[in-house]
Amino acid sequence: MSIIKCKVYRCSKQDGMYLYIHENKTSKDLPKELIKMVKDLTHTLDLELSPERKLAREDINMVMKNLKEKGYHLQMPPDPLSPNLYLGD
Repeated sequence: MSIIKCKVYRCSKQDGMYLYIHENKTSKDLPKELIKMVKDLTHTLDLELSPERKLAREDINMVMKNLKEKGYHLQMPPDPLSPNLYLGD
């Protein structure tokens, strides 16, 4: 079982925007363009991710892939024109 630990930050740029950063990385390791885009970061929580875990608004496999390859994953806010329907498990 593959487990990735990460830190999750709320981005001040926009409500609902979150940045997942691999536990081995810091904000100094991120691309400058990304830092400009997200503005100030506020630590929200620490997570252990595995393929079995479910996330509310993100595909766990995509988040884990981005963390492994890039060291971060940016969760964008939901589209205000799309309905927020919970489909359940």
